[in-house]
Amino acid sequence: MASGRLPFPRFVRYAGAGAVGTGVHYATLITLVHNAVASPVAASTFGAIGGAIVNYALNYRLTFDSRRAHRTAAPRFALVAAAGIALNAGVLAALLALFGPHYLVAQVVATAAVLVVGYLANRAWTF
Repeated sequence: MASGRLPFPRFVRYAGAGAVGTGVHYATLITLVHNAVASPVAASTFGAIGGAIVNYALNYRLTFDSRRAHRTAAPRFALVAAAGIALNAGVLAALLALFGPHYLVAQVVATAAVLVVGYLANRAWTF
């Protein structure tokens, strides 16, 4: 955009981009668990990696309208994503071990935690 400003608040754009990545994440998670290919934590980790790849492209351009070189932004995003994937796995494993809810219920809680932490880190450091 000519003014350099996008029409929606940044967090709303971040959540929208995240919804697309979350769709990839959850589709992978459900497919792998349903077909008994992986445990919920392992399946969620694979799904989160796929979602992170989608999210980088969307966040770089749509959320943050970044001008930072990919050689700088991509490794930073990868570190933030790796921390988010570890947080996701930890929260999911803890919830399943402590409370035993259905894995999708636990995943929703883990997703909320990662959303907030990821946004703050990406806004401050990545883009």
